[in-house]
Amino acid sequence: MSGGEIAAIIAAVAFAVLVVFIVMNLMKFSKIASEIGQTVKEANSSIQVITKDVDNLSIEVEGLLNKANALVDDVNGKLGMTDPLFQAIGDLGTTVSDLNESSRNLVGHVTGASKKTAQVSMASKIGRTAMSVKRNRKAKKVAKTEI
Repeated sequence: MSGGEIAAIIAAVAFAVLVVFIVMNLMKFSKIASEIGQTVKEANSSIQVITKDVDNLSIEVEGLLNKANALVDDVNGKLGMTDPLFQAIGDLGTTVSDLNESSRNLVGHVTGASKKTAQVSMASKIGRTAMSVKRNRKAKKVAKTEI
């Protein structure tokens, strides 16, 4: 065998080894590509399921929001009906306060009048006592002049 034939055999073996490595890598890449394809299919089916679930949930949430809005409107209406009640309670408090003030004024006037009555009563007692003292003096003078 000549040197050229040996070089050709070495080149052929090197080429065969290169082809084997390329084939092995291509098989690995093919396996990875098929796994990626399978993952993409599973992701697409999961997305479809999730989309259907989200659609159902959004319909239910919309119904709940409508009911919540109706409930809030009802509560606001009922709270509006209680406004006159609280107004009446406030007016009642004002009236009670005015009544208390009037009662205090009345008690003050009555107490002041009773003080005046007590003063008049005392003055009349003093007057009666003075009159009786004057009568007694006259009676004593008359009695002295008769003796």
